[in-house]
Amino acid sequence: MPVLSLFYGIIVRMYRENTGKHNKPHIHAEYAGDEVVISLDGEVLD
Repeated sequence: MPVLSLFYGIIVRMYRENTGKHNKPHIHAEYAGDEVVISLDGEVLD
């Protein structure tokens, strides 16, 4: 996944899936080995 932003050790990534149905638009944020998936409207997906 391409990196959109990197600040204070937080990596924000987003990618698009070319095939099949995917979750609603979202970003992945990673910090210190932990990851969260957040929709663009602020809902935590995973």
